[in-house]
Amino acid sequence: MGRTVVVGDVHGCSAELRALLDRLAFSRTDDRLVFVGDLIARGPDTRGVFDLVRETGAIVVRGNHEDRLLEWRRAMLARARGEFALPPDLGRLHSEVANALREEDWELLAATPVTYLLEEHRTLVVHAGLVPGIPLEAQDPAMMMRIRSVGDRGEARDTGGSTPWGARYVGPPHVVFGHAAALEAQVHPWATGIDTGCVYGGYLTAMVLGPGEEPPPVAHRRDVLVSIPARRRYFGGGVGVGGRAMIGEQVRMPMHGPGPHAARRRSRYGHEELSASSQPRRTAGRGRG
Repeated sequence: MGRTVVVGDVHGCSAELRALLDRLAFSRTDDRLVFVGDLIARGPDTRGVFDLVRETGAIVVRGNHEDRLLEWRRAMLARARGEFALPPDLGRLHSEVANALREEDWELLAATPVTYLLEEHRTLVVHAGLVPGIPLEAQDPAMMMRIRSVGDRGEARDTGGSTPWGARYVGPPHVVFGHAAALEAQVHPWATGIDTGCVYGGYLTAMVLGPGEEPPPVAHRRDVLVSIPARRRYFGGGVGVGGRAMIGEQVRMPMHGPGPHAARRRSRYGHEELSASSQPRRTAGRGRG
């Protein structure tokens, strides 16, 4: 077994995904590819992302966007059998995705687990996170696809809340997650958030672990993170910085400059960083998974 590459929320950004795998010199025969979920919607090429998943034999953890489509699919199939069912309102963007998916795409979605344990890395991959203080077997699967923060009394929150859930979570295992878009990865002692808002004009980020390697301590966590910039902003939502998007703060983002983890990309992989002038234009706003 070669490296394990865990990729943040792709949201249909197939070109950036291919560029990230190229930058890593990803080996389809030696390396293992894992996604934190939310492969679909908002970006330009959901079907192309599914094609890459199949090409690489990747493992996909279910995100809240996949879960929403699967709920709709179950209701529509029940209706076709003459059963009573109320499908969720998908809205225009998700309806377009649902109508474009092929049968093999639906089969891929239906097979996604809510969590995936990378035993050799003592790391759990989940889309949104865990409620701190609750054993894994007692976690609510729906909340694991939606949590962003915890309130003052420790209650799980998808919106609002005063503290990112990862700041209060104590492992093992280490948890790698997405869902809460921010320009910088969320780095906590026992959790790492790698949704850096590609579809919003941010970055697509991966955690790259060597054989048997565990996520390093906070001071060196970014040494195992690799990011590439989005080609453009595909969706009108916004991205916060450093996890602030989880708790609804609006922040001002730099217009130009190197992306997150730029120095490490040069030193570990030997690639030159993109110039400042090639970085996408970004504006302030709120991140929504």
